[in-house]
Amino acid sequence: MEISRIFWVLLMLEVAFITFLASPVGGQNASAVKVDVGVILDWDTISGKMRNVCMSLSLSYFYANRNHTTQIVPHFRDSKSDDVEAASAAIDLLKNAEVQAILGPQASTEADFVTDIGKKVKVPIISPALSPALSPSQNPYFVRVAYCSCWQAKAIAAIIKAFGWREVVFIYEDSIFGGGILPHLTNAMMEIGVSVPDQSVLSPLADDDQIMVELLKLKTKQTRVFIVHLRHTFASKFFKKVKEAGMMSSGYVWIITDAFTSLLVSMDPSVLDSLQGVIGVKPYVPSSPELDSFTRRWKSKTFRQQHPDMDGVELNVFGLWAYDSVTALATALEKVGTSGLKFNRTINRESSTDLGAIGTSEFGPLLLESIRNIKIRGLSGDFHIVDGELQPSAFQIVNVIGREKGIGFWTEKYGISKIPNPNHTTVYSANKNDLGAAIWPGDTTAVPRGWEIPTGEEKLRVGVPVRGGIEQFINTTIDNKTNTVKEATGFCIDVFEQVMKSMPYFIPFEYIHYNIPPGENLPNFNDLVDEVFDGKLDAAVGDITILSNRSEHVDFTLPYTESGVTLVVPVKQDGRSWIFLKPLDKKLWMMIAAFFVLIGTVVWVFEHQVNKDFEGSIQKKLGMIFWFSFSSPVSPDRASVKSNLSRFMIIVWTLVVLVLISSYTASLASMLTVQQLQPTVTDVKDLIKNGKYVGCQDGSFVAGMLKTVFGITKVRHYSSLEEYDEALTKGSENGGVDAIMDELPYLRIFLLKYHRKYTTVGPTYHTAGFGFAFPRGSPLVPDVSRAILRVTESEAMIRILEKWFGVETYRSLQDGSLNDPESLPLDRFKELFLIAGGSILLALIIFFVSFINENKATLAPDMSIWEKLSALAKAFLEKEEDSSRESQKPNEEGNQGVVSSAESVPEHHCPPNSENAESPEQGGLTQDAGSNTSESRPPVHEA
Repeated sequence: MEISRIFWVLLMLEVAFITFLASPVGGQNASAVKVDVGVILDWDTISGKMRNVCMSLSLSYFYANRNHTTQIVPHFRDSKSDDVEAASAAIDLLKNAEVQAILGPQASTEADFVTDIGKKVKVPIISPALSPALSPSQNPYFVRVAYCSCWQAKAIAAIIKAFGWREVVFIYEDSIFGGGILPHLTNAMMEIGVSVPDQSVLSPLADDDQIMVELLKLKTKQTRVFIVHLRHTFASKFFKKVKEAGMMSSGYVWIITDAFTSLLVSMDPSVLDSLQGVIGVKPYVPSSPELDSFTRRWKSKTFRQQHPDMDGVELNVFGLWAYDSVTALATALEKVGTSGLKFNRTINRESSTDLGAIGTSEFGPLLLESIRNIKIRGLSGDFHIVDGELQPSAFQIVNVIGREKGIGFWTEKYGISKIPNPNHTTVYSANKNDLGAAIWPGDTTAVPRGWEIPTGEEKLRVGVPVRGGIEQFINTTIDNKTNTVKEATGFCIDVFEQVMKSMPYFIPFEYIHYNIPPGENLPNFNDLVDEVFDGKLDAAVGDITILSNRSEHVDFTLPYTESGVTLVVPVKQDGRSWIFLKPLDKKLWMMIAAFFVLIGTVVWVFEHQVNKDFEGSIQKKLGMIFWFSFSSPVSPDRASVKSNLSRFMIIVWTLVVLVLISSYTASLASMLTVQQLQPTVTDVKDLIKNGKYVGCQDGSFVAGMLKTVFGITKVRHYSSLEEYDEALTKGSENGGVDAIMDELPYLRIFLLKYHRKYTTVGPTYHTAGFGFAFPRGSPLVPDVSRAILRVTESEAMIRILEKWFGVETYRSLQDGSLNDPESLPLDRFKELFLIAGGSILLALIIFFVSFINENKATLAPDMSIWEKLSALAKAFLEKEEDSSRESQKPNEEGNQGVVSSAESVPEHHCPPNSENAESPEQGGLTQDAGSNTSESRPPVHEA
């Protein structure tokens, strides 16, 4: 009892002292109308003591420095940090002190009680309660003189977006204060595409063991980014346990809200030690001379004098808001005046303790209209209340390094910046480069990636399909003893492993096999994807097509192959022979032959009297006619004809032959390429109409498409390219199929392997291509997708494609063509080469028969076959040498005639004798004057 009495005496002395400070001095106006105002604070908290002093100083300063017609008379009450006590204090102030407004209470749970009372008696409740659950729009007599917690949600979202984190976990207390911000944080995360896989709700009365259990539960999860919204007393205890649990280490991200961040300046060093690396947001207070003066005065005198045991307490934004709220209220009173300062009571207040005994205030509605929309320049900056809500200007982003350190700002207009008002730009920014350097938990400057493989699972479990089929894409070998994946190879595996190497951080993984046996109604790729959805696998890798129904259960990365599904069918085989004669019509061939003979004959008519080449026997003349007709268009010899008419005919005939050759070439090329690729089936409708069978790959989603169109009985399943070829070769009538439907990557390999036996028909049904599957909301998906882009744009992808599919397949994948043209086959020209070879053989036979007939005298009947062959060879070589000497002799003599001196030649002209002119003994330098030889030369002595 004695201790209680001493406490109340000290409390009354403190109230008296504050009332003395609040009493007008200097500028006192005795005629000012006194207005009773209640003040409800938590006296036993640092924040309550700070607000108390700031409010008292605000009253003292306001009335001491201006003329005034009204004067606030404060009535202080202690809520004792209890909701019921706060409500009881409000009733006492309204009933006994007849206050016209109430400043406080400061806690959201306390304000929730008091605002209902204020609404009933029509008295404004001017409170710094932060919870969005308390809304001035729902309770018009509630005026918030602090930033609502919901305003910081977008600032926190901007930080998350700036560092590229994809998942966050909310940690909040189970109260009006804690739960009120949750919808706003959730919406802000949804706007930037960030998921919230877990939430942790803590009781405000949770002890250390309960906190530790919750932390260990979070430690087993994958996400490492936590947003903490707790009151400062609870938050201090919480973060001590965080450090004890080993969660204030490298890889973790902790973001705290303004309710805790704003009080860091007054925190005990032991609390700050457990917060190293934490990021926080708090309202930004611009510096000003008035604020600096007030801060010095507040620290050196007032607060120290009243609370000498709180030497480390620093002034924060809540104290400044308390100061400005009193100034705003006093300003609003000056505008309203003093009319109606009374309560309307319906019953005798002496006979009842009911709220009805209080009545309603006549002055309250007038004061409310003034205070709900007011703007002043206070110590906290622009103190602007709109519709009962204090409007935010900017938030400061701080990093706890020893003590708090500012690293940037956030405004709704400009986003993140290094200065509070970056007027040089109008572009909203959410870039980490616009923030200062931060130190993260674990004393590291490396930005945490925001997630980790959960404790107890050392490697990422990657599911790979085990099935027969096209091994170029994926081939999995199982160790029968351990039932684990012994080896996984193929195009998909190489791409995945290259992507993992391109990730900005190391991810250990292991392959887990999943059997996909051939046949219908058995496990397929959809079941493999469901394994990821059920949490049995962390990812699925293979030739898995991205489909809309699959994406409802898992998240796919960007595709790493092309997309599309189409039909492949056999082509008609052209069995025509002598195809090289087909480009030209029979009549045209006959006309060409006739003109060959006609041109040769006409030229002979023009040339035979003037050109010795066209003279001779009948056989020689016919040979010259045909030779000239064939050779002149290809290699015309201007010296072989003498007549201008003949030369004219050569020009005309050459043009005709060039046109014919060009037309023949184009027609033959068309017949050997395009016209040969005629499919046996031209449309899907033909297959349905004729009741044909179609095939697809085991386990593929294509089977569902085919069954919808053709029916279950008309679809057959295959597992390899060889089975495709065999089924198409047989046809529907022999137990095969008339068409295969599959995805483009498979069909490219199939068509390139079997050359020109098959072709594609019908439209291409678009799909998204192959991708890697991860659980919904996995933070790996965006990083893996970016790594896929890096790999597909690099030389590594080219090497992988060439490794598994060859250079030709790689080129076909690049240009998108399924029916690539190929070189013309030799068998198309076999008849032509047979004729040419037969002609050569016939000419050789004729030559050797003639040669043997000429040399049969050298062969004795008693000679052996070997001796006869040797004799013939000796005769052939001797005849070749004799021919060579005879061809060289005139040239040698001619050369001697040319180099001889002019004195050796007679000075007189030789008679016109052709024998003398051609005689080699005369050097071949003279000629007949009437000779028609085209290569005539002047005599040597004339030269």
